[in-house]
Amino acid sequence: MKQTQSGKQTIVIGLMLFALFFGAGNMIFPPALGQQAGVHTWTAILGFLITGVGLPFLGIVAIALSGNDIQTIGNKVHPTFGLIFPIILYLTIGPFFGIPRTGTVSYEISVIPFLPEQLIDTKTPLFIYTIIYFAITYWLALNPSKLVDRIGKILTPALLTILVILTGKALLTPMGSFQAPQGDYVDGAFFKGFLEGYLTMDTLSALVFGIVVISSIKEQGIKDRFAITKVCIKAGLIASAGLVFVYASLAFIGASSVSSIGYLDNGGAILSSTASVLFGPLGKIVLGLAITFACLTTSVGLISACGNYLSKAFPKLRYKQIVLILSIFSTCVANFGLSQLISLSVPLLTALYPLAIVLILLSFLEYVLPTKSIVYIISLSITAVFSIIDGLKAAGVNVDGLNLDFIPLFTIGIGWFVPAVIGIVVGYVISMVNRA
Repeated sequence: MKQTQSGKQTIVIGLMLFALFFGAGNMIFPPALGQQAGVHTWTAILGFLITGVGLPFLGIVAIALSGNDIQTIGNKVHPTFGLIFPIILYLTIGPFFGIPRTGTVSYEISVIPFLPEQLIDTKTPLFIYTIIYFAITYWLALNPSKLVDRIGKILTPALLTILVILTGKALLTPMGSFQAPQGDYVDGAFFKGFLEGYLTMDTLSALVFGIVVISSIKEQGIKDRFAITKVCIKAGLIASAGLVFVYASLAFIGASSVSSIGYLDNGGAILSSTASVLFGPLGKIVLGLAITFACLTTSVGLISACGNYLSKAFPKLRYKQIVLILSIFSTCVANFGLSQLISLSVPLLTALYPLAIVLILLSFLEYVLPTKSIVYIISLSITAVFSIIDGLKAAGVNVDGLNLDFIPLFTIGIGWFVPAVIGIVVGYVISMVNRA
């Protein structure tokens, strides 16, 4: 049995993992953070990197250690949870929101700027674009054995080249100096950046992409779980290094752009405007290519991962059939438009994220301390209560009547953390008492 992988193969998988994580949303959030954080940008980006890079890396390793997928980890809570949570997770970051969003973001940034004014507000261009976009996604995801070659060797280098050109120009010819911080970045830049990292959805995606990476490693002849984990760690470090460089560069672009373009509403507008400032008319083309590659690689990864999982959950459906269904469904959902997709997805993502974080952390604790099901049940139940409250707040529901401001970190959106830790401790105490 093969136990090692060549350095070249590991690098290719690392680049594939980078491309899968680095979707269009990831390009949009750091520039917006930079503009708002100003002179506190590096403090804010440190918090962002914890949730946008560190936790996704741990998620990939956790899946590798489990030897299978998110359902294996979920079963440690309860078989019902192990079935329901992965399905909700896959559907949320897959065909309901994540996959269609890649198409709409790509369209709005890489196509709309080049459309005649009379076509911008019509539905036909979006309909045509999404058909072509998801047809390409379907073709790339159709044969998962070629996923590493197609993404790791072709799309990722192209994406990195475009990003290096964009950020290199910004570093060589800065657009201006960092401004004073705005809003929550004035006094709480680190925690604000920490929460902004949620928006990448990469911790959730890690629990999905893990199966893609493991499958790619197994196709190289490596079957031992710990050998697979070792490769995942190396590939994860490569992907993490790339993400750290890109996020820091994009945050710099945003922070240095205010003098030239002023404060803009979102990261997409910031990137579009800075690309024009840095490169003139060519800038929009460069940016459009970067966004298209970023969206496409994420879309392929999500559809492939969802196809693999659902084909196992529903054996009567073949992988190719599921990939086709997902591609068609995502095309339909994408035509509702980006704004509606985001507004619908935020509350659910806010509720899911803390559960995913606690589940990942518990899977690592298990390798240090014997962990019974009661620890998972208590900690995740408590986390669920507070994450649902955060989800309701994100949906615009007034929860002030609950009077929970006394809970540490609750007012800054991380109120689930301390109760989750208490739940873990209580769970371990109960398990030790029962064992005694």
